[in-house]
Amino acid sequence: MSRRSRALAFVLAATVAAAAAAAIADGYGARVARGYGELRPVVVARVGFEAGEAIDPRMAAELEVRRIPARFLPPGALQDPAAAIGLIPGTAIPAGSYLLASQLHPPHVDAGAGLGRGRHPVEISVSGAEALLVAGVQPVGESVDVVVTTEPTGSGPGRTYVAAAAVPLLALAPGAVGMAAEGTAAATLGLSRRQALRLIAAESSARRVTLLSRG
Repeated sequence: MSRRSRALAFVLAATVAAAAAAAIADGYGARVARGYGELRPVVVARVGFEAGEAIDPRMAAELEVRRIPARFLPPGALQDPAAAIGLIPGTAIPAGSYLLASQLHPPHVDAGAGLGRGRHPVEISVSGAEALLVAGVQPVGESVDVVVTTEPTGSGPGRTYVAAAAVPLLALAPGAVGMAAEGTAAATLGLSRRQALRLIAAESSARRVTLLSRG
């Protein structure tokens, strides 16, 4: 057999081996899904993070997404690395650990400073907060509009309106399921008493409460 023929045979054998390995991996993944349920994404720390050290955008490369069976997903596990950017670990997070919402908190904000007379810090649950993180930084300190979408009444559509305009965002933290597309976040806002009562009522009855950046 010539040198050229041996080289072609080697390439062919390598291709067949790679295809066989891929088929075995796919089959294993399918067996795992059948045996343990649907696979879900979870954020894993590639390196250790110190307590009190903010996770800034430069550290995004140290976070990776893996897929594990839903039955093994820890409560409050983050599903998107962007949800961790700007947050601070309350305790040290070892390399290889899942990132949990309960481990992280936003930077300390003096909630009473600079709010102005008649405003108070109020926490509400909001949807779609991941849109505020697309720049890779925490939007704390910005002014936001709070938009409420009501449930449909009868045959008519729901109503969407600005329930509180240009209010300061004091803190933003992942909710129980992280800031995934369908998840919620806990937002602390500087509100007047009237705005607070309106939003607390909307939080319990509206279909969706969303923050819209004014920046």
